[in-house]
Amino acid sequence: MRRILVANRGEIAVRVIRACRDMGIETVAVYSDCDRGARHVRLADEAVHIGGNAPGESYLRVDRIVHAARQTSADGVHPGYGFLAENEEFAAACRDAGLTFIGPTPDAIALMGSKTAARQAAMQAGVPVVPGTEEPLGADVPEVAIAGMAERIGYPVMLKAVAGGGGKGMRLVTAAAELSSATRAARSEAQAAFGDPAIYLERRITRPRHIEIQLLGDRHGTVLPFVERECSIQRRHQKVIEETPSPVIDRELRLRMASDAAAIARSVGYTNAGTIEFLLDEQGHYYFLEMNTRLQVEHPITEMVTGIDLVQWQIRIARGERLAVDAEAAITPRGHAIECRVYAEDADAGFMPSPGRIAALRVPGGPGIRDDSGAEAGGEVPIFYDPLISKLVAWGADRSQAIARMRRALGEYDVVGIKTSIPFFRWMLQQPDFVEARFHTAYLDEVLRTRAGEPFTPAEDERIDMAVMAAAIHQVLGPNPMNPLNPMSPWKAAARAEGLRG
Repeated sequence: MRRILVANRGEIAVRVIRACRDMGIETVAVYSDCDRGARHVRLADEAVHIGGNAPGESYLRVDRIVHAARQTSADGVHPGYGFLAENEEFAAACRDAGLTFIGPTPDAIALMGSKTAARQAAMQAGVPVVPGTEEPLGADVPEVAIAGMAERIGYPVMLKAVAGGGGKGMRLVTAAAELSSATRAARSEAQAAFGDPAIYLERRITRPRHIEIQLLGDRHGTVLPFVERECSIQRRHQKVIEETPSPVIDRELRLRMASDAAAIARSVGYTNAGTIEFLLDEQGHYYFLEMNTRLQVEHPITEMVTGIDLVQWQIRIARGERLAVDAEAAITPRGHAIECRVYAEDADAGFMPSPGRIAALRVPGGPGIRDDSGAEAGGEVPIFYDPLISKLVAWGADRSQAIARMRRALGEYDVVGIKTSIPFFRWMLQQPDFVEARFHTAYLDEVLRTRAGEPFTPAEDERIDMAVMAAAIHQVLGPNPMNPLNPMSPWKAAARAEGLRG
């Protein structure tokens, strides 16, 4: 491929563009009205406007994206994640237009994108699944029938959208009296989010860990599993911190899970990047949960412990190359890596979105630190899209060093003009339960409930942030002593002298 259109925005578009540039491949960016001046637009070799701010007017318009690829003579399309990344119709439209879709086939996306079909594929591959229903429960299935199924499975049960992801269309039901209202709510949310009200039932596994296995599959029959990722720190079913390797998995269990993950992918002829997700219970038993037929948000931590560029391999596989990655290197971690998903959210106000203009920005660096971001000083965080602005990654020789480096990086990270989730991460990485790896998928939600809105940002930090804001507004950003991004600027030194920050 000579030129690739990146059908996405923000930090993931920046990540893909950089991988292409490393390979000597030209790139085309697409953008909505509010993204006209965005970082990914300026980094690409060419950029095409595709519509209005709402995703349905731009980043979800298959016709406009395919037209943009053809008018710019692109020969490949990388979907990133989110938006159209797991849309089989988009993959098929690219294929029909003579474009190489850098991802799995439309058939594989459709098969594994259906949670019930994916469960069946796992069972056929001999991989254990969480007890539940095997067929989609559409709007025509009466609630009384669903109640009977729930009784047979046993409470508590989870209601999940068949076409779902990201916690949408999901409800926990602990008793029969809750089932009717939860069913209506799950179906309504599934219809709104995915255009499909079908749900299915799964038994609720108590205090599980969320473990996932990254895969690459080429067009020649090779499926390569990677070292697992621990993704149990979640808020409302959304991952917020990931790490690799898992602190509770030994090599024997790692190899068994990797083998089962590869067996599922192999059984459906899967190609390109994908991820098999498992639940691991307190007794050490694991169950297939679902497959994500795309690149994951947390892929950088796998790259950090294996030295393998997953995005570049996506492109190489799409152009027909054989996987030339050592299987042992892929499954054996070198050190430990942690990722914090930095969102434009006010953690002290219930993680409410905090869109707006970034007045000033200082990104951390130093040994072991990687920041994948689409944000920059003067840039805008729009209200129309997911508020993820950065994937901050820390690598260390072991977990203790990775945690120490992440704490340092979070302490150096300054974002002025909007609220971010950084104060929450600074707090989280100090918690004994995190340091000692005593957590599960419901852990964070339980902790947040007990805090009852207690702020994560110390009062003195709030005061210094106000000083930074004032300085950023009144100073011209640049390499001068008054630049508020300069850690030795006079206003910051004075603030420290006054004891506003420890």
